[in-house]
Amino acid sequence: MSTQDNRDKDQKNQVETTGHVWDGDLQEYNNPLPRWWLWGFYATVVFALVYWLIYPAWPIGDSFTKGFNTITFEQGGEERTMHWNTRALLAKDMQTGTYAVRQREMLEQVAGQDYETILADADSMSFVNAYAQGSFGTWCAACHQVGGAGVVGQYPNLRNDHWKWGGTVDQIEETLRQGRLGYMPGYRDTLNSDQLNQVAAYVLSLNDYSVDQDDADAGERIFTGSDGGCFQCHGMDAQGLSSQGAPNLTNDLWGLVDVRGAESDSERQRLVANFVRDGVQREMPAFADRLSEAEIKMLTAYVHSLGGGQ
Repeated sequence: MSTQDNRDKDQKNQVETTGHVWDGDLQEYNNPLPRWWLWGFYATVVFALVYWLIYPAWPIGDSFTKGFNTITFEQGGEERTMHWNTRALLAKDMQTGTYAVRQREMLEQVAGQDYETILADADSMSFVNAYAQGSFGTWCAACHQVGGAGVVGQYPNLRNDHWKWGGTVDQIEETLRQGRLGYMPGYRDTLNSDQLNQVAAYVLSLNDYSVDQDDADAGERIFTGSDGGCFQCHGMDAQGLSSQGAPNLTNDLWGLVDVRGAESDSERQRLVANFVRDGVQREMPAFADRLSEAEIKMLTAYVHSLGGGQ
C-alpha cells in the first residue's frame, strides 16, 4: 500500500474537529457522545415524565400537582382515599404493613393472657418490653425519666422495688388506671423546731445514721404519740402503708429527700426536719381514659418488671 493510501485511511478514521486551532496545530476534537450515555439520558427523561404524572411534583401557586397515584387507609374508623404522599403512606403501612400486622397479632395474644402467664413467658415479656417502652416514653418518662429512675425530691424511682402504693401487678394496674394523690401534711404549726429535729433524728436512726440518741428517743415518742401521729400512716414500725401511699422509712431509700447526697450528719438531719415541717402533695394522673385496656396491661407488666416485681 502506498504512503498516500495510508494517509487517506488515517484521515478517514480520524474524529472530526470543531475547526478551532491553537498554536497552529492544536485542535479540538468533536467526539460524539457514547450511545449508551444517550439512551441513559433519554431513559431519565421518560422516567421523570412518568414520575411527574404519578406522584406530586411541581408547585403551582400555593398548591402543587397531586399526581394520579392514590393511597387508601383507615382514619377514625372510616376508609379514606387521597393522593399519594408520605404521610398517607406511613398511615397505610402502620395499618397493613408486615410489622404492623405482626404487632397487632402479638398485642392481641399478650392482651388475652393473664399477668402470671405474661411474666413467666419469655416471648411475651420480650414483646412487652419492646412495645411498652414506647408507651412509657410517651406517657411516663416526662416524670419518671426514660429508664424509670425518677428524680430525687420530685418523682418516684420505679427501678428499686420500693413501691409506695404497692408493687403487685394488680396494684400497679390500679395506679395506672385511677392515678394517685400523695399527701403528707406539714407540721410547721404543730411541732416546734426542736421537735422537728427530734423526729428527723428518729427517722434517720431507723436507717443507722449517726444521730443524738436523746433526740432520737424524743422523736420516737412524737412519731408514735398524739403530738406527731406519724404512725397513723407510716405504722408503728415505720414500715409504711401501701393503702395510704406512705413509704417505708426504715429501708434507707429516700425518694423525696436527698439524704444520701447530704454532706454531713447535721445537713442530713436538717433536710429531713425541713421536709417534715413543709410536708408534700403530689399527684399522678389517671390513664384509664387515655390508654386502651391492652396498653394498660402492657405498661403494668413493663413497670412491674423494672423493679423486679412483688
